[in-house]
Amino acid sequence: MTWETLLEGSPIPIQLKGVAPWRLPGVSGGTGLLLRTNRGSIRCLFHGAEDSTKGIIWAGGSNFNGAGGLYPILSDELVGDGISSLRMSYRERPTRGTPEEFMECVLDVLVGIMFFQERGYQRIALVGHSLGGAVVIAAAPIFDSVMTVVSLASQTYGAQHVSLVSPRPILLVHGEGDTRLGPERSKLIYDTAREPKELVLYPGAGHSLVECRDQLHPLLRTWLVDKFNVGDSQGQATPSH
Repeated sequence: MTWETLLEGSPIPIQLKGVAPWRLPGVSGGTGLLLRTNRGSIRCLFHGAEDSTKGIIWAGGSNFNGAGGLYPILSDELVGDGISSLRMSYRERPTRGTPEEFMECVLDVLVGIMFFQERGYQRIALVGHSLGGAVVIAAAPIFDSVMTVVSLASQTYGAQHVSLVSPRPILLVHGEGDTRLGPERSKLIYDTAREPKELVLYPGAGHSLVECRDQLHPLLRTWLVDKFNVGDSQGQATPSH
């Protein structure tokens, strides 16, 4: 199984088999959920908005946070806008950076989309940081219900097909002081992407983006709310998978 075969319509080899409660001491915000699949369980934190059909999946590099610690803050805030959030971890944290490991992370995000779709969510945004930035780019074209992508301090591996995110709008954010994954990576992804697209660079910000948190907070909130509002005016997407 490869990403290309999924895009061609091959059956997704991971299925959502059920949901169970879960709680890890020391993790704050949201309701702990285990998404049970035929390939293992995925730990998540769910911030549910009542009667919502709009959902955001937040994928990090190795934990439930990202964007300088804004994931839990924005997840709580956006509930007030009628938008639910699912902060996801991965079944297995990639250690060698192999294509197989990366693809397993993409499958985890696809399960998150399945979780939302089974509950009647019709429009979904994907937000990813670091490894997660490339993961959400790769996951976006698989489901038509994905309506925007935000990629933060992304790696380039896995993002090579970013042109297929279009016509969904994509926002790329990077710190110019990132010494782990330099800003040239997001510049390359931006150059490869098709419109609509936007690139925002923050001078002095490192890989975590904590240095630009005060500027990033309103940028992400406005982007996500605006894109959902555009979806309200244009009608609702029908998932292809």
